[in-house]
Amino acid sequence: MQSWIVLAAAIACEVAGTIFMKFSNSLTRWIWIGPMLVAYLLALLGLALALRTIEVGVAYAVWAACGTLLIALIGIVFFGESLSLIKIVAMILVIAGVIGLNLADSAAHH
Repeated sequence: MQSWIVLAAAIACEVAGTIFMKFSNSLTRWIWIGPMLVAYLLALLGLALALRTIEVGVAYAVWAACGTLLIALIGIVFFGESLSLIKIVAMILVIAGVIGLNLADSAAHH
């Protein structure tokens, strides 16, 4: 359970790093580059720590999928990015894929 909490923190750091990258305006606003690098470093550290007890395929899929979904939602809500039926279906498929990987992992351990 602790590894999942660490993974969740890593995902939050990865999302923060991506938001800082957006704020940096393609790395032209220097004030955001330091926080971006720190957030990404913490994200990778958290992922590495989570891999102590979570299989790499499952941990990375959850990390990447959750980060992608959160950034897509943040982009829509806070940055005025577009929302379409295709995006909604794609997000549902990402969620279904993560659930499927976790179910497969659980079944393999029983």
